[in-house]
Order: sequence, then C-alpha cells, then structure tokens
Amino acid sequence: MDQAHEYCPLQKHGVIIGGSGLIGGAITNYFKTKTELDFELLSPNSKRLNLRDKEDIRGFFSKFRPSFIINAAISPIDSDPLLAYETNYLGTINLAKVALAYRIPYIHISSASILPMGVNLREEDMLQLKPGLANYRKSKLMAERSLAFLHRTRALDYTAIRLAVVYGKHDHKIQGFHRLLFSLANEAMPFLLTRKGVFHSYSNAKKIPPFIDFILQHREQFAGETYNFVDPEPVELCRLILTIKSYLQLSRPKEIYIPYAITRSMKKSMKWLARILSRIGVDVRIPAEMMFMKNFYQTQTLSPEKLLRSGYRDPEPEVTVYSEIPALLEYYLSRWEHLNLIGTYNKDFFSPKKEVNEFLSSPEQLMDTVHGLDFTPNLDLSDLL
Repeated sequence: MDQAHEYCPLQKHGVIIGGSGLIGGAITNYFKTKTELDFELLSPNSKRLNLRDKEDIRGFFSKFRPSFIINAAISPIDSDPLLAYETNYLGTINLAKVALAYRIPYIHISSASILPMGVNLREEDMLQLKPGLANYRKSKLMAERSLAFLHRTRALDYTAIRLAVVYGKHDHKIQGFHRLLFSLANEAMPFLLTRKGVFHSYSNAKKIPPFIDFILQHREQFAGETYNFVDPEPVELCRLILTIKSYLQLSRPKEIYIPYAITRSMKKSMKWLARILSRIGVDVRIPAEMMFMKNFYQTQTLSPEKLLRSGYRDPEPEVTVYSEIPALLEYYLSRWEHLNLIGTYNKDFFSPKKEVNEFLSSPEQLMDTVHGLDFTPNLDLSDLL
C-alpha cells in the first residue's frame, strides 16, 4: 500500500463506506439505477471492512482495486472520544491513504457542524480547532483539515461535500430532522423550543448522488475543493414546525416560544435524572440532538454560491423540505406505526391523500372544514400578500 500504483481506467469498481445509512443508501441506490457511469458500487459493512484495521484495509482494497472511494460513514453525534476519533478522523485518513496509493478520487461527506453559527457561511468559515469542541465536531473538523493538507502536500484527489440538516426517506435511526418529525408525530413537543427568526440550511439526501456523479466526471474542476451542498433557500425553524403540525392536524405544539434559558435548565434536569436512574439500573437515553439544543435558538445558514458557480445544475430545483413534507410524513408515520414507536398515532391525523379524496368526493364537507379553521393571523403572512 505504500507504493503508488498507476490508475487503471478499465477498473469497474467503486467503494462506498457507510452505504447502509440515509446518505449512503441514497448513493448506493443511485449508482445501481441512474448513473451513466458503468461502475459497480461496493458497500462493505464494518465486519467485512474495519477502517481501524490495516490488514482489513490492505486485503479489501488490494482485492478490488476501486476507481473511486466515497466516505459516508459517521459516528453518532454523541459518540465517546474513541469512536468519534476512529470513525470520523482515523477512518477518513486511512481511506485517503488508499486513494493516494491508487491515485483515485476520494469523495468525503462532511458536516456543517464544523461551522460557526451565522448567516451565509462560506466553505472556508470553519471553527477553530480547540480541545473543548464536542467529539463529533472536533473529529469532523480534523478530517476536513487533514484532507486539505494531503491535497496540498501529496496531491490527494478529493472533494468534500458539506451538508447541513439532512432530510429524506430511509433514515432508520430517527436522528436530526427526522427526530423533529418523530417528536411532533408523537406529540412530545408541547411548546416551541426555538424563537422567531431562527433559520437553518437543509440538504436533500436524494440530491447528493447526482452531484457525486457529476463531480466524478469532472475531476479537474472539483479536485481539492469543498462545497456547501444545501438547498438555496434557508428555512425558518418555527415555520417548519408549524407547517408539520398543520399537516398532522395536531393541537400541539402551542405557539408559545420557550426561552433558551428555560430549555437549558430542562436539559440539565434531564441529565441529572438520567444519572440518578442509571444508578438503580434504569437505562435512560437522552436524544443525542439535545447536545445541539442551542442550535435551535441560533441561525446557521450556508452559502450555496460556490455550488451555483460550479456548473452543476440541480435536476429538481422545485423540490425542497416543504414540498417533501407530505411524502416524508407518509413514509415515516407508516414505518414508526409498524414498529410500535408512536404510541399516540392516530391515522386521522394525517393522510396525504385524504384531502384530495375529499376534494373529489365531498367538496362541500372539505370546504366546511376549511371554513371552520382559525384564521386569526398569528404568523408573518407577508409571503402570501
């Protein structure tokens, strides 16, 4: 592995690490069905390929000699230091060594967690590397900086794709955006744990694979570059929550904004209670997203300018998190119901086809329902005028 090999254009294998996750699954499916590249995308699991084991790496890549590597593997956001370091950082470096050895492109999926809070953040606006950073942030930040170093010093052919809040189907871990969906569907959010005017950027998992396809075919332009891959328009969190609530026809959360000081006290109380219960053998797990509760009260939007200048064009620019809410709810509510994860789920809450059926068969009844809604203006309606 230490001796460089010339790139072989006849090679027909690509390798993706983390192919079973939300992003990796979307990439794997795309390469099976939609790409113009004639490649088989191999997706080894951790038992077949352990990125911490040099012999595993040597044996696997010597056997398959891939033409490119995609790294979509991440540790959970609440990982301990060892897991975060070994998965997010050491795994990244080991894959970069393989890419250098075989002189092949390396596509790295990164995260907006390494950026500060702020508006219209550019690719270079990264946090300073400090010991006090959370394990997840620190390991992802180190990975990006080391890849840039290897590009400068060893001509590593890599591209980093930096994602914000990711949404899409087939997230089986209930994390990130889908944790929000779950909390609302389960009526676990009585009030709004945010404030007005907090915006975030969002990334569509289904749109990432076509971009990877494009950059693999245009390596000269994309080698050594990082791109914020986000929907052009940021989303106001409170408006998103209230939109989902409206689709679900729920009474909660009430439009009452809980200050961050109260939320922080609640978080500390939950941690204290979890520690007490653990001492008597009760396993209580606080959602990992609670680590980033402060983000619910602060804006973080990523600039898509560099992506828009790149020459890549979104094949479905009309698709946004808002347009996807009905399909996401239909998929996840059905899944969570089958897994008995939603105790209070009522099928009358939401059905994407329900209102269409009423429109076709009972227009008067549907109109009466609409007329019975509360039209008191309690939101900013300027975008409707």
